[in-house]
Amino acid sequence: MGFGATGQTTAELCFNTAMTGYQEIMTDPSYAGQIVTFTFPHVGNVGTNPEDDETGDPVAEGMVVKWMPTDPSNWRNVQPLSDWLAARGRIAIGGVDTRRLTRAIRHLGAPHVALAHDPEGNFDIEALVAAARSFAGLEGVDLAKDVTCAQSYRWDEMRWAWPDGYPKQESPRHKVVAVDYGAKRNILRCLASAGCEVTVLPATATFDDIMAHQPDGVFLSNGPGDPAATGVYAVPMIRDVLDKTDLPVFGICLGHQMLALALGGKTVKMSHGHHGANHPVKDNDTGKVEITSMNHGFAVDGQSLPDGVVETHVSLFDGSNCGIRLENRPVWSVQHHPEASPGPQDSYYLFERFAAAMAERAPEPAQA
Repeated sequence: MGFGATGQTTAELCFNTAMTGYQEIMTDPSYAGQIVTFTFPHVGNVGTNPEDDETGDPVAEGMVVKWMPTDPSNWRNVQPLSDWLAARGRIAIGGVDTRRLTRAIRHLGAPHVALAHDPEGNFDIEALVAAARSFAGLEGVDLAKDVTCAQSYRWDEMRWAWPDGYPKQESPRHKVVAVDYGAKRNILRCLASAGCEVTVLPATATFDDIMAHQPDGVFLSNGPGDPAATGVYAVPMIRDVLDKTDLPVFGICLGHQMLALALGGKTVKMSHGHHGANHPVKDNDTGKVEITSMNHGFAVDGQSLPDGVVETHVSLFDGSNCGIRLENRPVWSVQHHPEASPGPQDSYYLFERFAAAMAERAPEPAQA
């Protein structure tokens, strides 16, 4: 049975294993061009609220769930999930055997699908099948340009804290330029909480655009689509930052993949990707296993990394690359999302490491 908006959409179908955070997932810009199957059956039970949006509107094309959403029962609820989706033009379907669907995706790869909702039940099945078959897919597609900001802006909101909500960063110590390939708001909050004054620039920002802000560090955000396609314009900028400055550089997700490309590595399309929480990732430097959140359909080929680039993190599910660093330089990135808190703070040290690298490069003056 359908709920949310009416209409039709086509996309790549993936599955997400997280037990919480459906609103954050639907508004994560990294899900552009995808419909999300939720493996956890209870979706919609806490409703929605504007504080949990990771961007202005849902970016995922639609959602598939096992059970129709029940009435929300959470004190933070502002709008039921179905109404929230309808108001934002996103289609959903309930009553699906999502475990069986997930097994099919795992065994056969992420398919191209059509999703339609008509309360009257009028569906042209042949046309829907044809629409799904004609979907071009995500390989070779630059989606970052579709979800990036239109112009630069400042960000000073920090991580949520009881009982005040999101406090403001009023005494930043480091100036950071964050390049927005589809940045989640909570990543920007983590940067602000680590003591950063954050200026967000569009995905097409050039080296000169970045240096005009005289940053202490450069952050490369998450985002959707094929990193090789976005890298056509992003990789030259990243190489200029690496070649012409000694600035600390930190990347997450798509930012990680494009940093790898800039350093001479390669990326590959995964069969069904990694989407969800509780993904175990091993830190090769320390031996620590972190419980992480992931959302990616492309991956860095760890075997393609050149000399001088160290593989720092690997997935314990399939051994795929989850992190790199440049030897003898404060330049690193991770595939997983340290801001998403499934651990709940297993990977937050990465933001603190970024702040420490900026402080070491330009130490604060000694007190009199």
